[in-house]
Amino acid sequence: MYERGWRRYAVLALFLGPSLVGVAIFTAGPIVASFALSFTNWDLITPARFVGTANYERLMSDEEFWRTLRNTLSFLLGYVPLVIASGLFVAVLLNTKIPGRQIFRAMYFLPVVTSWVAVALIWRWLYNPAYGLINSFLGLIGVRGPGWLFDPNWAMPAIILTSVWKDTGFVMVILLAGLQGIPRQYYEAASIDGANFFERLRFITIPLLTPALVFALSISLINSFQVFDQVYVMTEGGPAGATMVLVERIVRNAFSFSRMGYASAMSWSLFGLIFATTLVFYLLRRGRS
Repeated sequence: MYERGWRRYAVLALFLGPSLVGVAIFTAGPIVASFALSFTNWDLITPARFVGTANYERLMSDEEFWRTLRNTLSFLLGYVPLVIASGLFVAVLLNTKIPGRQIFRAMYFLPVVTSWVAVALIWRWLYNPAYGLINSFLGLIGVRGPGWLFDPNWAMPAIILTSVWKDTGFVMVILLAGLQGIPRQYYEAASIDGANFFERLRFITIPLLTPALVFALSISLINSFQVFDQVYVMTEGGPAGATMVLVERIVRNAFSFSRMGYASAMSWSLFGLIFATTLVFYLLRRGRS
């Protein structure tokens, strides 16, 4: 009996061991190292020098840090409501019996699995103020298109629009799974009572879809704080720093300015911000429930 249990644990360790070693080396190791580096001054060449909490104190008075934080929050405030609303709209639409429903579901999910580099390059061409498709169409109806990615006032909205287009399919899948778990009898009973589409949406769909909505909202919030790929490819933080976000600022400090300690402190500050936001969101939801 004892030998059989020992063999089972040995087989379990044999299968899980390589994965756990990989996690320790490539995930846990860098996390611990970055936390230690956040208390040092290291330029990747000379030995790291312990500076205590100087990097974190520097953050408090760094105008660039606060500007990138404002840009990140601007992206969040524009992106999260739009991607949740568009994902809900598409999910409700594709939960009905329409011809070619499976094809439409695949089409809406296709941008999610497409590389951000490919998506960003296509949208850069669409946004081109001289020969881009969007401004060409606006010109046909007599509207002068903006500079989009070359205009500080329009660059962030353009990136938000691109991000919503790409991630709508992801939110759609989450909410579609929630919609398919709602019993049809509720809708049938509401229809018998004379409820219209919007009343069914308000009193049946939204309340019963709350767990899926909360999950989609949490993921979207985290993605907003970690936005980087589309900004880096489309604008590289420009024009005039209008789209410089926190993660890109971290990358620049680490690999362009060789400030690994300061970049690590920024990374842990971002982690704290994400953790605090998620915790507050969880506590508010728990209190309401």
